[in-house]
Amino acid sequence: MVARPDNAPPDHAPPQDDLLWARSLHYSHRGSPGLIGVSVGARAGEILAVTGPRGSGKTTLLRCLSGQLQPEQGEVWFNSVPVHTMGTLARERLRQGRFGWIGPEPGLLPELRVWENAALPLLISGVSHRAAKRAACEWLDRLDMGAFTRKRPGALNRAESQRVALARALAGLPAVLFADEPTAPLHRAERSLLLRTLTTAARSHGITVLLATHDEETAAVADRRFPLLDGRPAAAAAALSPTSFPQPPEDQAACSLSA
Repeated sequence: MVARPDNAPPDHAPPQDDLLWARSLHYSHRGSPGLIGVSVGARAGEILAVTGPRGSGKTTLLRCLSGQLQPEQGEVWFNSVPVHTMGTLARERLRQGRFGWIGPEPGLLPELRVWENAALPLLISGVSHRAAKRAACEWLDRLDMGAFTRKRPGALNRAESQRVALARALAGLPAVLFADEPTAPLHRAERSLLLRTLTTAARSHGITVLLATHDEETAAVADRRFPLLDGRPAAAAAALSPTSFPQPPEDQAACSLSA
């Protein structure tokens, strides 16, 4: 991953080849650091795996990049538009119109049928009932869920529900799909189907995918990886590790301890 210089001037326009770009993001959760100086960029149509162990800041980064969270410091640019200066309503419109999201929990509405859940973002954004249903059903078919369109989520198992969530994220053909541990609850075979559909959609429709995962097999589908550790890019975190500092000779350390 190309690192952005932290000493760049404020509101410095992103590189032209990056559809989504962030510089020096800082965010904390009730005083506990979540992101510390993270800079990252993703090109149009690229699948970028944001990797790292649980608690490394992957979800926080995706939520800042998608406009769900506003960083305390730093910049986020989408298609050369500064997301970090947008108000709450403008960021919500951006998410509805240009972004898709899938997390580890399907988040389906139990009172709606499967196709209605998949079409919900389109219906909310004002797409006609017929067009929204057609788009939702097309993606449900691709995910082998065509026979379930009129069922309620209560009739689905976890893997089937997650496929509906992916259809919902793709139905509007987003410019960027944020996938936060989407395969975490799935067995290997179901994981493969979900990833195959996700990657095929990205390649065929030019969708940029930011895929947060701690799973090696899931990360392997990406074009590039951006590893995080303790809220920092992994390389920066490693440079701050105590093991990176010169250690005193063994006899010196022994003397220090006995003093």
